[in-house]
Amino acid sequence: MGPNMGSSVAQRVTQGQTATSMQEGASVTLDCRYETSQSTYSILWYKQLPNGEIVFLIRQSSSSQDAKNGRYSTNLQKAAKFISFTISTLQLEDSAKYLCALQELTVF
Repeated sequence: MGPNMGSSVAQRVTQGQTATSMQEGASVTLDCRYETSQSTYSILWYKQLPNGEIVFLIRQSSSSQDAKNGRYSTNLQKAAKFISFTISTLQLEDSAKYLCALQELTVF
């Protein structure tokens, strides 16, 4: 589990937005496109705080319904290899950099 794993994941994920500014109480949707030849995988969303700490937010499995976790929700379009991530009722502490990661499942 060295640094190579992280870089291979990063190259397979493309995020749409670079920066956005929103009102408190509004909602915002971020997109992520990914590449995989696997039929079973998960997309994980994280936020990176100003101090560099990375916090896990929500996991979307390719085999389950759209995920919801508090104010976070996802919408997976599997055929298009596209996922959107929505934060509702924005709060000041939502100011962060958001990252999506592809987790492929290897079955032996």
